[in-house]
Amino acid sequence: MIDHDGRTLNYAEYLTAVDECVALLLKAGVHPGDRILIVAENCFAAAAMIFAASRINACAVPVNARLTAIEIDKVLRHCEPRVIIYTVAASGDAEKHAIAAGATEHVGSFGKIALAYRGDQIAKNTTADISNYDNSMDRPVDIDVAVILYTTGTTGTPKGVMLTHENILYAAKASGEVRGLTADDHVYGVLPLTHVFGLASVLMASCCYGCTVQMESRFQPEKVLVALQSGVSVFPAVPQMHALLMAHVAKLGSETLNSKTLRYVSSGGAPLDTDWKRSAEAFYGVALQNGYGMTETTAGVCGTKNAIGEADNSTGSPFPRVEVRILRTDDAQPDDPVGEVLTRGPHVMKGYYRDAMETAKVMDDEGFLHTGDLGYLDEDGGLHIVGRSKELIIRGGFNVYPPEVEIAFTDHPTVVQCAVIGRQLEGGDEEVIAFVQCKDTEGVDEEILKEFVSERLVAYKRPSRIVIVDALPAAATGKILKHRLLDVFGDRV
Repeated sequence: MIDHDGRTLNYAEYLTAVDECVALLLKAGVHPGDRILIVAENCFAAAAMIFAASRINACAVPVNARLTAIEIDKVLRHCEPRVIIYTVAASGDAEKHAIAAGATEHVGSFGKIALAYRGDQIAKNTTADISNYDNSMDRPVDIDVAVILYTTGTTGTPKGVMLTHENILYAAKASGEVRGLTADDHVYGVLPLTHVFGLASVLMASCCYGCTVQMESRFQPEKVLVALQSGVSVFPAVPQMHALLMAHVAKLGSETLNSKTLRYVSSGGAPLDTDWKRSAEAFYGVALQNGYGMTETTAGVCGTKNAIGEADNSTGSPFPRVEVRILRTDDAQPDDPVGEVLTRGPHVMKGYYRDAMETAKVMDDEGFLHTGDLGYLDEDGGLHIVGRSKELIIRGGFNVYPPEVEIAFTDHPTVVQCAVIGRQLEGGDEEVIAFVQCKDTEGVDEEILKEFVSERLVAYKRPSRIVIVDALPAAATGKILKHRLLDVFGDRV
C-alpha cells in the first residue's frame, strides 16, 4: 500500500498495523457489535481501522471528514458509536473535528489518528430527529454486519445501510473479476473509502487480489497525472474526475495521456454520455468501462467488459449470482420495456440500521431490492438505466438528496420553502440548483444564502445556483411542481 503521504507498506506491515488498531480499540472498550465511527479521508489509517473493526466483530461506520459538524452529529446520534476515530494526519477537516471533540492523539505503524469516546461528543447546536427509528439505541448490531454506510435518502434523514461481510467480500471479488485484477496491478485509490465504490470496489478488491493500492485523500488532477504516468494500471473514477483530468492535460498542451502501464479505466456513479465516452477513450488509449450499482447493492450490480471503441452504452450484464428483474407498471405500453430495476443476490444489503420501516419499503418478500431506478434489459442481457424514479442527484459521484438540501435552506428565518433539482451537465455529471421562496427579499441574496447553507452542507451538496423567487409553481394541494421549475425560471439559471 502507498499511503497519502507517499509512505509505502507491504501486506505484512499492514497486518501489523491492523493488530495495533485492534489493540487500541480493545483498550478503548470496544466490544463485538459496537459501532466505530471513522471520520476520515483516504489513508492507510482509515483502511487499517476498518479491518480492525472487522477483526473484533465490531462494525465500522466510515463518514467523510468533509461533512459539517451538524451532518456528522446526525450520524453519531443515530449509530451511537462506542468510539470515534479521526484520521488527523491525512485530513485537515478530520483534525478540526477531532479538536472540537477533545480527541486524544495516538501514533502507531498505522500512522496518526485521534480517538474520542461517544460520551460528550454529541454537538450542542443541533437536535437530530430520530423519533421514526427503531428504539434499539445501544443494542449491539449483528456481528455479520461489517460496515454501516450512511445515505441521507429521500426522507432527508440519515439511513444506515448495513453491509455484511458476505456483501463486502462478494463485491470485492466481483469487482476484481470484471477488471481482471492480479497482484501485478497498481490501483489508484482516490474514490473515498467512506463511500461504497471506494470501500468495496477499490480497497477491498485490491486486498483480495493482492494489488498495490495507492491511497489519495483528495482528487487533484496534477497528482493523478503523475500517478497514471508512473505505474498505475487501474483507475476507477467518476465522470467528473475524468473530465477534470482531461481538462488539466489539455492546458498542458496535450490531448492524450500517454501512459505505458494503464490498462483499465472505469467510470461509475453517474450515467455516461456516448460521445463523451469516445473522447475519454481517445484520451486514455484504453476502453472506458461502465457499471451500475448503489450503496444498497454494495456498489455493484452490473459491469461492462467492452473493447475500446465498442458502441455499447449499457451498464453491462449482471455479475455472477446477481439477478435483475424489470418491474413494469400496469399501465405500461406493450412495446415499452422500461420499468423499475429490481435486484437480488449476495450483493444486496442486510437492511437499514434501526429502520425496519424504510427497509420494508425497498425489500420485498422475495428478497428483491427495489432500486427506484428505471431501466430495461437489451437482447444481450445488458442493463440500460434511463432515469430515476427518485429525486436523487449524482454530483461528482456523490449522492445528493434534495430533501436534505431543502431542509438546510428552510432553517433560515427568511425562507418560506425551497425546491431543489439536478440538471445534467456535459460529461455525465449533474449540478444542484435551488429555487428559494422568501418571506421578504430585502436583506437576502444568493451570496447570503450560500454562506448560510455552507455551514450545514458539505461542498458537493451545496447548490451551484440559488434562485430567489416570489412563489414556486404548485398544484392545488400545495405540492411543488418540480418538473415545471426550469420552464418557469429557466431564463434565470
